Amino acid sequence: MNTVSPYGSWKSPISADLIVSGTVGLGQIAIDGDDIYWVEGRPSEAGRSVLVRRTPDGTISDVTPHPFNVRTRVNEYGGAAFAVAGGVVYFSHFADQRIYVQTLNSQPEPLTPAANCRYADAIVDTQRNRLICVREDHAGEGEPVNTIVSINLDNGEDIQILTQGNDFYASPRLSPDGSLLSWICWNHPNMPWDGTELWVAEINADGFLGEKYLVAGGVEESIFQPEWSPDGVLYFVSDKSNWWNFYRWQSRTPLNSPLVRGEAEIETSLCEMAAEFGLPQWVFGMSTYAVVSESKIICTYTQQGKWHLASLDLTTNQLTTIETPYTDISSVKARGETVLFLAGSPTESSAIVQLNLATSQRSILRQSSNLSISPGYLSVPEPIEFPTENNLTAFGFFYPPKNQDFAAPAGEKPPLVVKSHGGPTAATSSSMNLKIQYWTSRGFAVLDVNYGGSTGYGREYRKRLQDSWGIVDVDDCANGAKYLAEKGLVDGERMAIAGGSAGGYTTLCALTFRDVFKAGASYYGVSDVEALTTETHKFEAHYLDGLIGPYPERKDLYVARSPIHSAERLSCPVIFFQGLEDKVVPPNQAEMMVEILKAKGLPVAYVAYEGEQHGFRRAENIKRTLDGEFYFYSRVFKFELAEPVEEVPIFNL
Repeated sequence: MNTVSPYGSWKSPISADLIVSGTVGLGQIAIDGDDIYWVEGRPSEAGRSVLVRRTPDGTISDVTPHPFNVRTRVNEYGGAAFAVAGGVVYFSHFADQRIYVQTLNSQPEPLTPAANCRYADAIVDTQRNRLICVREDHAGEGEPVNTIVSINLDNGEDIQILTQGNDFYASPRLSPDGSLLSWICWNHPNMPWDGTELWVAEINADGFLGEKYLVAGGVEESIFQPEWSPDGVLYFVSDKSNWWNFYRWQSRTPLNSPLVRGEAEIETSLCEMAAEFGLPQWVFGMSTYAVVSESKIICTYTQQGKWHLASLDLTTNQLTTIETPYTDISSVKARGETVLFLAGSPTESSAIVQLNLATSQRSILRQSSNLSISPGYLSVPEPIEFPTENNLTAFGFFYPPKNQDFAAPAGEKPPLVVKSHGGPTAATSSSMNLKIQYWTSRGFAVLDVNYGGSTGYGREYRKRLQDSWGIVDVDDCANGAKYLAEKGLVDGERMAIAGGSAGGYTTLCALTFRDVFKAGASYYGVSDVEALTTETHKFEAHYLDGLIGPYPERKDLYVARSPIHSAERLSCPVIFFQGLEDKVVPPNQAEMMVEILKAKGLPVAYVAYEGEQHGFRRAENIKRTLDGEFYFYSRVFKFELAEPVEEVPIFNL
């Protein structure tokens, strides 16, 4: 029989200790011959990212030894931090951002010089014995300079610029015969999901590029993930139809003949669907598909917040869904009949999955969590649509409280935490998130919102946030909470909102400019958007031009939408979590807000972490943050804790 206890006071087996001790982050996947490589982020090793190898006999072992940390800081968010060919790996080491080379069973050796440069998205050009990658050069004054370069594998000091002149570059890719190079580039004020260009150029006998050819894209068209097929056809994803769909480019001349401007052909979408086959390129190396052969692509696409695996026949343009139990699928790679991807579901933590196309057999190579949790403690998210401003609809995932051992007193409704994802151009998913289950198993309801501006619902939905950040996202979070309260699913007097980075900004705006929530938690959130636009890094230096307006011309909007300038309107408790080495949202963003709330006499807490950047990677800090937010709400909403957690100092309580 269930124990009757108030919401929030339920004892849960899903503890912060359990989450951080049994969980790793899984990232970039690569195939080299019969070996499979991936990156693991390990909270238990102070957030170190480790390159891991799996051999055909199933043996999994670390490649990079301690203290090497496989992580690049190009565009600050990084991604695609390693490449591998013939059993030799090349990776960026976080501490000095140099590329290191390592053969199996040997120690890493530096390849690039100790200059103030960063590298990402490398490919191995075996014909010319070099790497081709994106370089971000911080040696000069002002903004760093981004280029695509080649690095001689015999002499890492021999670095040549292949193309330059744009603000940003990504996805350098070689044609199968090595004669052509394709890449993506874009310029301020665009972000890569606003508008990018796809270029192709011949590679001359000296290794430099010949005439460059613009294949697709522009300031109002986002190109994602160019990939070559074995027969020299270039595939890519474009959102020019509103949805990120497939296209292809093929020279009318033979692959090894000179390109002739005007003699190329771009076909219409291969598979027109109201679905997204692309993602916002926050990091390098994102992959939603793999070219298996001249006639087949294995891909993943999303509709209404759920991801699907499918096979695209390139001769008939027919898309066939491949049934899987997963709702979140990414990082697709393939070789022969073997397909690899990162996947998760509402009841399964993310895992690296191997699929044999010939037999349809699936196997899990590595799970992000080895924890075994009874379904009786897992809340399965319900996709919801709810009305919002301007007679529009917004989306989210609702998690009701769930704990097989407890029930609430008759008539009590659960407190609610609304989760506002970061980006803001990003999306939340329904894949199992133990940090959400931490809340629901203790008696909280959670609403994870895909507010207007989120990806996965087409370009027009993304554009809802244009000039409206701090308004549309805030309205959608507030309206989602009110919708649940009106339905009687949550306690309208005990609703909190929490988010990190851009989600932290949405959180602070909701607490400042709306009167819906009674408490909140800001994780490295933005309180002063004017300061953000003048202090942040190159990648996001003009991001707010499209989200708020051009600066300084519309400084008035930046002031009006900054919670720091309207803190007198904030009248509920807030807890702040902040990394002290954060270059994206500097600590002063939180610290200024904390001092104002202290002076106002409002309950406020501030938890800062040495050695953390934008997002927390160390086990002890992840634990402290989870328990700290829960403790804060227990004091604010006045419920008893089932078990003691480390207390957080709260001012003015």
